[in-house]
Amino acid sequence: MTALTITPMASLEELVPALAAEGLPVDDIEDDGRAFFAFHHAGRCIGFGGIEGDGPDRILRSVVILGAARGQGTGREAVALLESEARRQGVARLHLLTTTAADFFRKLGYRDHDREDAPAAVASSREFAALCPASAEYLVKPL
Repeated sequence: MTALTITPMASLEELVPALAAEGLPVDDIEDDGRAFFAFHHAGRCIGFGGIEGDGPDRILRSVVILGAARGQGTGREAVALLESEARRQGVARLHLLTTTAADFFRKLGYRDHDREDAPAAVASSREFAALCPASAEYLVKPL
């Protein structure tokens, strides 16, 4: 599968059940400072992802590829689109927490870091401070 497009989400109506089904945090998605996007292929929504924060360090979050679109390189392409969007916004580094997809993100150039070393703007987010368990792996990628 190729030729994904990315569009900002005007409504989070579809996002919440998709994230909840994957066990991803949803309690803070309507808070300020989050931009969520839908990924489309051939006119059909195949997934979602988001960028949280402002400044040079932001959080890549809530990346989910739906059903049949999985396993075809779609996740890789979706993350690349989010990274391009982050670069366009002047982001220098993307940070993430994951309990299930660390190996996937490592293959995309994200590297393990100590959670205690997260920049204050990242460490103070609800996702880092409360929503993701302490066992979640913390990865960072310079853009």
